[in-house]
Amino acid sequence: MPKLSADTPYIHPDCEITDSSFGAFVEIGKGSRVNNSVFGDYSYCDRYADIVNAQIGKFANIAAFTRIGATDHPLHTASLHHFMYRSDDYWQDAGRDEAFFAHRMSRTATIGHDTWIGAGAMVKPEVTLGHGAVIAAGAVVTKDIEPYTIVAGTPAKPLRLRQPREIAERLIALAWWDWPHAALYAALQDFRTLSAEAFLEKYQGSDGA
Repeated sequence: MPKLSADTPYIHPDCEITDSSFGAFVEIGKGSRVNNSVFGDYSYCDRYADIVNAQIGKFANIAAFTRIGATDHPLHTASLHHFMYRSDDYWQDAGRDEAFFAHRMSRTATIGHDTWIGAGAMVKPEVTLGHGAVIAAGAVVTKDIEPYTIVAGTPAKPLRLRQPREIAERLIALAWWDWPHAALYAALQDFRTLSAEAFLEKYQGSDGA
């Protein structure tokens, strides 16, 4: 029997999952933390990923020790320490700063379909990774990344295109990530062996069915 299921995410031991939802065939690696996030179908994260306030598309490949939606401290106030907003940890009669937490939760990181985020990379809040983007290991992404672009460094900068613009646009239009599970299986050998351009020539104008 296949390890992954359309009905229930495969969650490895020692994960912390709060206020999050998962599509079909999703896998969450050992020791990962996922909070206030949505995983699209077929997406996964490897060990010890830390994902907060994120909208993740389908077929996202998230490597070990990545951080998405890394939360910020306030820089405009007299202090940036926890005591200002996690105040109930320090005083019995001091409440949390709920407005601060609401603002933090609203700063969603958006990860496109068929993306790859390398080991130890960080994606900051309110950043969008376009469909097909690749983030090199250890990169820190502070700005939006164009579709099918490979970036690296701190802060991350473009290295090259994963696919030529014309091919990228055609792949996005094809939207194979929306195909039914059976159609993906039927095209499996072509996914494995054909170049992106040859795949498009065969399937463009098709919904995979």
